[in-house]
Amino acid sequence: MARVTVEDCVDKVTNRFELVMLAAHRAREISTGSEITIPRDNDKNPVVALREIADETLTPDDLMEGLIQSHQRHIEVDEPEEDSMAMLMSGADSDAPVDDISEEQLLRALMSEQDQNAG
Repeated sequence: MARVTVEDCVDKVTNRFELVMLAAHRAREISTGSEITIPRDNDKNPVVALREIADETLTPDDLMEGLIQSHQRHIEVDEPEEDSMAMLMSGADSDAPVDDISEEQLLRALMSEQDQNAG
């Protein structure tokens, strides 16, 4: 097969820098054992990556997502935060949602917390 060039891929990824970044990332994926989507034809990994992009067997959006994920050091997981009011209300009606407490119950809970910290 004829060699693939950057010009074959520019219409798929218009920014040449982004194209090089995506192709390099894909070539690293291939070298670590990722399955290729086209016949290898005795080509090296960077050429295979460019051919995959040129043949549109992989979308640039999917490649970009993989590139971003490969650079992330910390993946934030949404976990519920501890509700300090629920902890304060543990002495009051524990079955009532915190949003449904009366002002009087809130003041009592705050006062009992203050008394515990003072004593």
